Amino acid sequence: MIEAGISKLYKETDSMSINLTRILSELSRVVKKRNNTLTLTQKGKVELNDNHKLLESIFTTFGKKFNWAYYDGYGDNLIGQLGLGFSLILLSKYGDEKRLDSFYSNKYFKAYPRLLDNIQPTKYDTKINQATRCYSLRTFDRFLEYFGLIKIDTEKKWNSNKYIIKTELFDKLIKVRPHNSGS
Repeated sequence: MIEAGISKLYKETDSMSINLTRILSELSRVVKKRNNTLTLTQKGKVELNDNHKLLESIFTTFGKKFNWAYYDGYGDNLIGQLGLGFSLILLSKYGDEKRLDSFYSNKYFKAYPRLLDNIQPTKYDTKINQATRCYSLRTFDRFLEYFGLIKIDTEKKWNSNKYIIKTELFDKLIKVRPHNSGS
């Protein structure tokens, strides 16, 4: 909406991606706030010259330190963030083919059924539908798509089906190693 001229950006919190960038930069200790001004830390100066280290730092910070519930109304629960590695394995295994987001959420909640205990049904929706949307929003829209690791296709209407497919970048960055039980 900002790029289309429909709305103007007056402050950082008017843009989720800009606000998120600052939060992740601070949490990863790439920048620090001093006198209400952000400055690069020593770590930030080093990582600024090493794209791999910078990406690894921000990716890890998003996965482990940032509260994924921060921008949504699904409550303070660990849906999506807990078991992030499991979601990456699912995408590595099934992501070559375009699949519904519910395909992944069904497998996720089969592996982590206790997370459903934190969701309350409403008079308009079931517990599983809410949990599925929460998982999809947090894992796909607000994490993996931000990093360019997946592509999301929708039918461009509210509450439409959402199809997920991994990108080439996913395969370059996420290397899932087979478990070696013999050694």
